[in-house]
Amino acid sequence: MTSPAQETAAAAIAIDGISAHYGRGANVIENISFDVRKGETFGLIGLNGVGKTTLIKIILGLMESSAGSVLLFGRDSGDEESKSMIAYLPEKFEPPVFLSGFEFIKFSLDLYKRSFDKEAVLAAADRVSLSREALGRRVNTYSKGMRQKLGLMGSWLTGCPLLILDEPMSGLDPRARVLVKDEIVACRNQGMTVFLSTHILSDMDELCDRIGIIHDKSLRFLGTPAELREKMKNDSLERAFLKIIENSAGVYES
Repeated sequence: MTSPAQETAAAAIAIDGISAHYGRGANVIENISFDVRKGETFGLIGLNGVGKTTLIKIILGLMESSAGSVLLFGRDSGDEESKSMIAYLPEKFEPPVFLSGFEFIKFSLDLYKRSFDKEAVLAAADRVSLSREALGRRVNTYSKGMRQKLGLMGSWLTGCPLLILDEPMSGLDPRARVLVKDEIVACRNQGMTVFLSTHILSDMDELCDRIGIIHDKSLRFLGTPAELREKMKNDSLERAFLKIIENSAGVYES
């Protein structure tokens, strides 16, 4: 059991010594450890295939690790109450095409036993420039960008204290990206913890309090975007990222 005092002090996500592999193959990630603090926006960065999605699956309890542990707000990640604190948007988000936008949002809220407030949904749609008229239509009439906006709305309207967003800007045009970034900032300002995984490093630079870089199975950097640029002596976060994954000296941590 975790006491109320321990829960208050606990990190939103505490990852300790996580390793994982598929089948009988070699580990995809090895001995990964870091915390995501309550109320921060944290970005996970890495090339394709380095294990970012694997780590997210372990955090969500969708995959077992071969070693290590994950705590959510001081509780075991497999605990039902822990799972009720997470809203997750997967990288390849596809809402049920037979539902309308309103029906999908209501379905998402029902999963968390949250009440459906039509006016709140309309206001959220306005903020990300999803037309009110579209909410009454079936999702099979939506473009990729419209579906992504709907998925994001379904995540943050739950009011969960922890949002895990895997490639949240996928399919969004430049205007929509700006609006979604404003919403992520608003979620943080409301006290939510936001865990992002994306290849768009300029978004990480703008949004994230801290970032973690995974490369060659291990955690290679943990700190602020500014600290990464300073350590790599480069004003571009993208070039600083490339420099650190090409450096074999080990882990950098602030």
